[in-house]
Amino acid sequence: MNEWIQTWHEAVTTTLGLFWMALWAFGLGYLVSSMIQVFVTRKRMKQSMGDAGAKSVFLGTFFGFISSSCSFAALATTRALFTKGAGLIPSLAFLLASTNLVVELGIVIAIFLGWQFVVGEYVGGVLACC
Repeated sequence: MNEWIQTWHEAVTTTLGLFWMALWAFGLGYLVSSMIQVFVTRKRMKQSMGDAGAKSVFLGTFFGFISSSCSFAALATTRALFTKGAGLIPSLAFLLASTNLVVELGIVIAIFLGWQFVVGEYVGGVLACC
């Protein structure tokens, strides 16, 4: 019985630790999404990312690159961009960049796999966005 309690305690501790480590990504992503919904006007969004041109795709890719890598939060932010008037292609570029081109993912890949894999990740992510 004591072994079962110890195993259960370890499982709960691990679960709470992983939840706490992922919480910042959720929070940041939903914060960005809510800020877009509140502070960005539809007119401004259409001017910046309303068409499928190179500038709009670049902005979507850039903002995705510097944003959170949490898939749920990235999806919420993409929806906020699209709802506010961003084009489909720039919105999808944001979504792909926010899950494939994130800075922290590059750091982890560099630590465990080396710089060559970071270059491959970013080149592949840019090709996927374009």
